[in-house]
Amino acid sequence: MQVQVHAGDNVQGGESLSQWAQTEVQNKLSRFREYVTRVEVYLTDVDALKNGGKGKRCVMETRATGRQPLAVNAEAEKVAEAFNAALEKLHRALDTDIAKMRDKSNRETIRTGTDEDVEA
Repeated sequence: MQVQVHAGDNVQGGESLSQWAQTEVQNKLSRFREYVTRVEVYLTDVDALKNGGKGKRCVMETRATGRQPLAVNAEAEKVAEAFNAALEKLHRALDTDIAKMRDKSNRETIRTGTDEDVEA
């Protein structure tokens, strides 16, 4: 799974922020490693604190094999809070998406058992 981190000009942290984000994404989404090919993380300063809103935004987008891209976003006062909230949303979204895919293609039916299983 490839993780790309893009930080806006007003987001401080540089390479250490990028490394931290990559590690967190890889750890949190490790069970989806075969399913997800790429995760893109966008960290921006929305400068909304002046208006009483949140100040940092994190948008995460995944590219999965054979599926449409999934995107989530979160806003918070701190970059880490926005990042963690978006990562949690992405984890839930991937869980739901995979469950839908498996339900369609791997649904078990009563016809999958053998005659011996039915008689017993």
